[in-house]
This record gives sequence, structure tokens and C-alpha cells, in this order.
Amino acid sequence: MRHNNRENNQLRNIELIPNYNPYAEGSCLVKFGNTHVICTASVEEKVPNWLKGQNRGWITAEYGMLPRSNRQRTPRELKQPSGRTQEIQRLIGRSLRAVVDLTQMKDLSICIDCDVILADGGTRTASITGGFVALYLAIQNLLAAKKIKTNPIKEFVAAISCDINCGAKIIDVDYEEDCHAQVDMNFVLTESGKIVEIQGTAEEEPFEESEFNELMALAKDGIKQLIAKQKEVLGVK
Repeated sequence: MRHNNRENNQLRNIELIPNYNPYAEGSCLVKFGNTHVICTASVEEKVPNWLKGQNRGWITAEYGMLPRSNRQRTPRELKQPSGRTQEIQRLIGRSLRAVVDLTQMKDLSICIDCDVILADGGTRTASITGGFVALYLAIQNLLAAKKIKTNPIKEFVAAISCDINCGAKIIDVDYEEDCHAQVDMNFVLTESGKIVEIQGTAEEEPFEESEFNELMALAKDGIKQLIAKQKEVLGVK
């Protein structure tokens, strides 16, 4: 049993609250236990200069943590994002673009802002999972406004963390567990089980392929649950 009384294969309490921000084209407050992230989708009728004339759209992401979202105050990144912040927001953008046909979004851009208001591990996986809900809602608004003709979303996507901790394979890792992990992994998978991205690090000893396969199986099961939750709050069968 883990310190929070969860089974090794048990997710934290997951909440997805759609339309959290009334001003954004799409939004979601996502809660993975005590990790809370506000995800908002903003639509612009333009694309980056390097995409002009290519009859495509674009999806990007920005990520940030409020100063007291963490156990100690984190200074605001006023001049430029830290290396960690840049890596996470690129991951979010890649993950969402992977399930969207950008050719159906000609000359439209969607920016997904992921603002962490409370952090207890897994902020990037929560941002991807909630960011997809915000993106889906923004796409529905574009369809309703007839700014696009075809839904460009190919399938759902979500993300989850898995670790090896004291020899046990566990899912949806909180901060305390992450601090003592022997292996730390993040999985981004689609509804059909396709891999978008896997991030994995052996913090102490190298790990076996069989152990990776166990973590992958945990992640697949967890992401099925997350996508079921996404569909539930979006009213998708």
C-alpha cells in the first residue's frame, strides 16, 4: 500500500471541469489529486510566419506555475521561460498536434495555456489531459461558428506518470513518491493505444525491459480511464 493508501494501479481522484473560463474558446480545470491546472484554449485567425501559404493551422502550448503552487515559492519567469518550462510546453504542444489534422485548420492557430495553481507531481501529464479537453471545446466552437468544416481531431489523447518506487510499479505519481523513485516515466498515448511520447529515466539502477513492459501496461490502463473521463465530461460516446 502506498503512503496515500492507493493501490499500485490506482489513479488519484481525477476531476475534469470543462468550460471553467467563460472567456476562452475552450477551457478545463483539471485535478489529479492535489495537482490542479487551469487549461485554456485561445483561437487566433493567423498562423506563424513560417506556416503562411501552407494551408495549415497550428497548435502550440504555454506552461507556467504560480509562485506558491509549490511547497516553496517559485519566482515568476518574467524574462524568459526556464529550460524545464520550455521542455514541458513543447511536450504539451507535440502531444496535442499528434491527434489533430492541421490541414483542416487552414490559417487558424490555437494556443493552449496551462497554468499550474497547485502542484503535487504530474503537472505535465495533467496539462496534456486537461489541455486536450480545452482543445476539443475550442474545436467545437470553431465548427459551430463555421470557421472550419470538418472536425480535425483524429482521436483522443491523454498522459500519465508511472514510477518504480521501492521496487513497486506505481501509477499517477505524487510529489513524495516522485522524490524517491528509482525509475521515473511519463507516457502520452492515444485512445487507440498509439505512442505519442515516452519519457523515461533510471534515477538509480538501470531497469529491465520486462519492468518497462509492466509500466507500459499500467500506463495503458490508466490512460483508458482518463480518456473515459474526458469523454464523459465532453458528452462524447
